[in-house]
Amino acid sequence: MRAMGIDTQRSRRAALRRSTFGRLTLLLALALGGPTDPPYAVRAQAEPGPGAVDPIWLPVLLRAAQVSGLPTPAVRATGLPSATPPAEPTAGSTLEPTQVPGPTAGTTAEPSPGPPAGPDPAACAAIPSFDDGLTPRRELHVTVDGDDDGGDGSEAHPFASLGRAAREARPGTAIRLHPGRHAGGSYLEDLRGEPGAPIWLGGLPGAARPRIEGGATGLHLVRPSWLVVHDLELAGAEANGLNVDDGGAVDDATAAEHLVLRDLDIHDVGAGGNQDCLKLSGTRMLQVLDSRFARCGGGGSGIDMVGAHQALVARSVFEAMGANAIQVKGGSRDVEIRWNRMREGGARVVNLGGSTGFDFFRPPLDPTGENAEARDVRLLANVIEGGDTPWAFVGCVDCLVAQNTVVEPGVWLMRILQETSTGGGFTFAPARGGRVVNNLFVFRRARLRSDVNVGGGTAPETFGFEHNLWYALDAPDRSAPSLPTVERGGLSGRDPLLGAEGRIPAESPAAGAGRAGAWAPGDLNGACWADPPAIGAFEAP
Repeated sequence: MRAMGIDTQRSRRAALRRSTFGRLTLLLALALGGPTDPPYAVRAQAEPGPGAVDPIWLPVLLRAAQVSGLPTPAVRATGLPSATPPAEPTAGSTLEPTQVPGPTAGTTAEPSPGPPAGPDPAACAAIPSFDDGLTPRRELHVTVDGDDDGGDGSEAHPFASLGRAAREARPGTAIRLHPGRHAGGSYLEDLRGEPGAPIWLGGLPGAARPRIEGGATGLHLVRPSWLVVHDLELAGAEANGLNVDDGGAVDDATAAEHLVLRDLDIHDVGAGGNQDCLKLSGTRMLQVLDSRFARCGGGGSGIDMVGAHQALVARSVFEAMGANAIQVKGGSRDVEIRWNRMREGGARVVNLGGSTGFDFFRPPLDPTGENAEARDVRLLANVIEGGDTPWAFVGCVDCLVAQNTVVEPGVWLMRILQETSTGGGFTFAPARGGRVVNNLFVFRRARLRSDVNVGGGTAPETFGFEHNLWYALDAPDRSAPSLPTVERGGLSGRDPLLGAEGRIPAESPAAGAGRAGAWAPGDLNGACWADPPAIGAFEAP
């Protein structure tokens, strides 16, 4: 089998963003945060909540529907009297798009263009962001040889530090860090833009990435909002490479929200312990896109999320991790991990849940209700190579793993564990309700300790397995795994014919063998899924 290459597909991103239909469709998908929602229904709440659209997005979504000729989205709302909630889907069902009432007798209706006859290729790959189409009103420049005392932030008289520039930044400002090696350790509080006027912090457009090197933490952002961090390299920090958090305001959901982290290269950080390339605590409405994470601490994560809500990690590369490529825990909810490549991602390449100190949960733990490390985390259309296990459900409730390609895990095909248990006055849900659908596994039977490692205090009988393909390279006749529940529609012992980067040919048994469903907008390469889809991260040609 050939080694798989790494391709984050940055060259297609600008073209995909220009598609109005694609931007609307993917914005809806991102905002809805769930694979079973109808394609044109928008959810809103008077108070932000899990899986709901922040009310500030509703005018954008409604206007986008009108401009693109799509039916006006229905609004499912709490506390908004004009909205009528549609019926909720039952398990395994799919709601049809909301119907628009027809004309009354005696009237003539204009023909409605309706949705397109087939999927728009751009819509299957695009990821809209709130800064699309926006330009800065003002620029503040920072150079290695700038002057914090005598400079004014202009290109002719730049500042010398990010801290000095941040004090001058207002909504609509772009902080431009010029190429060169800049000292790490900047601690920036309250960089808060506004809708339509975010703050940008990043490299100079068209120039080489600036490198932020060293420091206890390379760059620490506290209570940011409507902020875009882009085109930076961070390396050599003693602790975390980039830290973004709510400043300890664990009960304030708006402390760190509306964030885009794009085109970052964070690598070689930490002192061999539990340090992370990117540490996120108490964030909401977050995107991490088109970035690279490598060699993050001896026991750290590429991205460690504690109390993250409505987040997307996409089109990024993770290499040579100690513990995890990505960890999602501490009360996190509605997080999607889509279209990434992970190579040698550590003991648990993706940790769906984990173990968190009680004081660090966002929101704070509920002494009268049921708490969980994570809920509704979705791992979709990724290629995962190596590591002890590609993913672990660790106190994760109703989490979905679908359309991934897994290549030669070292010890287990997956794990179901419980590390945070009821006690100390708080009730915790067991790991339960996980779904494993349309994943392609290529492994060596001789290397595995067991197929699925199930720990105590979990509810493995609530997990569902559907239409996965299992192939043992060294023992095809022993490919069928031992699972906690009976799988529906699975394939075993058939060579998927993996090619470069995990793609499959048209003649692969994985082609057309998946379960139809809105798992991800498209495959890892940006192609739309067939109906039924292929199994794994790539659609067949």
